[in-house]
Formats: sequence, C-alpha cells, structure tokens
Amino acid sequence: MRLTRAESKAANKRALIEAAREIVGRDGSKAKLEDIAELAGLTTGAVYSLFGGKNGLMAAMVEDYVGPLDLRAAETGGSGARLEEAVAEIARRFLRMSADPQAGGRLLFETRVLDLVLNDPDLRGRLNASIRSTEVALAELFTGREHDGGAVTGEQALRLARALKALLSGLGQDVVLGAHEADEEFFVRTAQALITSRVLGPA
Repeated sequence: MRLTRAESKAANKRALIEAAREIVGRDGSKAKLEDIAELAGLTTGAVYSLFGGKNGLMAAMVEDYVGPLDLRAAETGGSGARLEEAVAEIARRFLRMSADPQAGGRLLFETRVLDLVLNDPDLRGRLNASIRSTEVALAELFTGREHDGGAVTGEQALRLARALKALLSGLGQDVVLGAHEADEEFFVRTAQALITSRVLGPA
C-alpha cells in the first residue's frame, strides 16, 4: 500500500532519528550528517528539509530519547496494585533491560549523548526536559496507589520516581558492565527500600 505524503514524511523522520542514534552512538560529537543520511537511505537534503539541518536532527534525536527507563510499554499490575508491587515490577523490567544483549549499545549511546549535550546548552535543555518527562510518566504509574493506609499523592510519586530512576540506572549499569550479576531479588528489594517517609515526603 502506497504511503501518503504525511506518512512518508513521518517514516523518513523516524529513519533519520534512528540512524542518528546509531551514528552518534558510534562516533559521538564527531558524527557526520552524510553518514546518518546514508544509513537512513536518504540524502542530506532530506535532513535539511525535515529538520532544518544537523542541529535540528540532533535536537529531535535528544527529545526522542526516553532515557534508560523506557516506560512506554510498562505493566505494573493494574491501577489496583499496591505501591510495593508496582515498584517491584518496574525493578524487574529494568533488570531485564540491563541484562539484554543490546544493553551495552544503549549505555554507549547514553555516554555519547552526554558528550553532545554538555557542550550545547540547547541540547542540554532538551535532554533535561526529556528526563523530567520520563520521571513524570513513572510518577503517574505510582500516583493513587495504596500505601500505609492511604493513597500516594502526585508529589510523593514524583519524589519516588526520581529516586527510583537514579537507583535503577546505577544498578543496571553495573549489570551491563559485568560488575555484578543480574539478581532479581536484590533489584526488587533495593527498589522497595526507597518506599519510606523520608523519600516520599508528607502526604
């Protein structure tokens, strides 16, 4: 079936973003526009037409990056699950991602992205916005969950989300590097240990 103009444009954008991820993961800040376009099966002209140039494509790539904790398909036992159960499922999901054979490539890409954004205030701002968006998405999975005789508030959920993301990122990195084994019980219990009044704050 032939794509419409809008569908073709969207497909080309996606192809360029994915190609940019791969080339940036390989070359970092030295990534060449020609290499990205070639990998996407397009021309550099397409980059200028769709993104206005390399900077626009890099910005789109950074904004598209969801960080190490991709929650777009997360399952946490439904809205009726207790907070402890939801946190446990997130920990298990992150462990699976960390133990995946492709995890090393994702870690390398994250390192390359930092190389880009630390020298570009605009890209750094976009990455920070993406990070905050991921934290909000994680917090939404916790808000309203039953805990300690009440429901978790939005502010409590966001505080927990920030702490949990930082904790799991560090634990996951150790698994990717081979410093520690992928121990599900340790991941789960350590993640659940964050569910305290000091982390959650007042209701």
